[in-house]
Parts: sequence; C-alpha cells; structure tokens
Amino acid sequence: MIATIQQLEQGYVACNKRQIKHSVQDVWAMLTDNTKLEKWFQELRVGELREGGFMQFDMSNGKFEQLEILAYAVHSVLEFDWFGDIVRFELQSEQEGCLLIFVENFSVITDQTIKDLAGWHVCLNVIESLLDDKPIDSRKEEWKKWHEKYEQAMQPLKVAD
Repeated sequence: MIATIQQLEQGYVACNKRQIKHSVQDVWAMLTDNTKLEKWFQELRVGELREGGFMQFDMSNGKFEQLEILAYAVHSVLEFDWFGDIVRFELQSEQEGCLLIFVENFSVITDQTIKDLAGWHVCLNVIESLLDDKPIDSRKEEWKKWHEKYEQAMQPLKVAD
C-alpha cells in the first residue's frame, strides 16, 4: 500500500506507516548509525545528530549537501530538510515492535517528487527487510513498481497544481 497523500492549504503531505516487528532501538539504529544507514541509503550519512545538526548527502560528483536536522528526539523523531522539502521519521514503541511513521511535506508536485516518494517507499521496505534478514532481490525493480503506483496516485493532484 502506498503512502496516504493529502493536499494541504500550503502544499502536500505524504504519510507512510509501518508496523515493524523490531524494537524502537533497532529501527532507530537503522536511521542514525552510519554503518546501518548505508545499507539502505548509500548516499545519506549522519553528520551531526542533533536538532540544528545535519544529514549529509553524497551528490556522487565529489560534492556533499548538508541537510539540516529540524527536529530530533532520541529513539523518537528525526526530521530533516530534503532539498527544500521536509522528511520526518517518527518511532513509537508497541507491544510487538514499533510503529515507524514516515512523513514527507512538499510544496509542489514534480516528477522528482514522485521519484522521491517511490524511493522513500523502497527505503522503508529495505529497512524492514534488513531487520528481518530477508534481502530484497532488486531494489531497481522494486522502485519501478512503486514509482508507477505513486505516479498514478499523484496524477489527479498534479493536474490540480
């Protein structure tokens, strides 16, 4: 199931909720420990892990972008700038693991927005598969499948823009 996408007064919000059968601490480590982070998002690294700190994105051309951390609470919230949009990971402890809530706020819908939403969706799948020790065969094929679904879901909203 794709993220829920809503149009707001100013922009849009996409929300993807996952119930993961692993502890908040294990999922938090996937988001904040660079040795684990690189397994599901090779270009992204933690720079300074604090509110006002930064995530670092490898532009694959020798340059790195610093993405400001806007909200941070250990084992609970990691929110950062995503090239003008905002992404937020929230974790809530549950009896059999945790609830991972991924939210992206974006102002306009572009082809890149759709690519990003599909990409984040696959990233969440990969986090879960790594924790479950069940690797995904082809992330590229997985992305193509989700990209098509997000493209269809965003079409009515793109027209409205």
